[in-house]
Amino acid sequence: MDAETLRRYLEYYQDLGIKTLYRRRPAGNAGLAGHEERWPAPQSGPAPQEPLFRILEDIGDCRRCRLHEQRTKIVFGVGNEQAKLVFVGEGPGADEDAQGIPFVGRAGQLLTQMIEGTAKKEGIPLLRKDVYICNVVKCRPPENRTPQPDEMEICGQFLTRQLRAINPKAICALGATAAKYLTHSKEGVTRMRGNWHKWNDIPVMVTYHPSYLLRAYNVVPKREAWEDLKKVLHFVYD
Repeated sequence: MDAETLRRYLEYYQDLGIKTLYRRRPAGNAGLAGHEERWPAPQSGPAPQEPLFRILEDIGDCRRCRLHEQRTKIVFGVGNEQAKLVFVGEGPGADEDAQGIPFVGRAGQLLTQMIEGTAKKEGIPLLRKDVYICNVVKCRPPENRTPQPDEMEICGQFLTRQLRAINPKAICALGATAAKYLTHSKEGVTRMRGNWHKWNDIPVMVTYHPSYLLRAYNVVPKREAWEDLKKVLHFVYD
């Protein structure tokens, strides 16, 4: 029995409430035949976190949904794997699809300015590289359309594993798709933004997607988004 199989057996017995396990020694051991050896059950506590590279390995050359048909690169995520704050967007755009890195186009540049500029004004020593950034889906939807429910369901399993692996203090949902997926709410961003929600037990702050803020006439949402970001930064880093 390999070590991984043994570990799974031990965890299974622990879940059943068994505190001590016994192993009968082989009969060939002189003077010890028939004797039993006691093994303590594994100590209770949080399960070890899954490394992000293992999740990426499991994604592989993913063809689980139709989004793979036109993609160039899978866009997994970027940033500090032990980040206290994770930003989650909808899905990759053209620049992200080409480079394999989330939020590197115009919207990504704005997000970087928002993170670093707001942090600096608030006296928080924080750069983009200190947070983690990813999307609900890892492949670019054709023509940047909204991901379909089945696509988000299939790809969302990997987002769930990412968030569990990082286990941040808070999540910032960028835009309606990420907000609705994480919170299961049907409300729009305008009603959800600025308020705390939950993904499992992790607080979620909802705000506008940077691509929406790039539109010149969105003056009020820009101010609101900066307020949202200030709120989440102080919550996480104060």
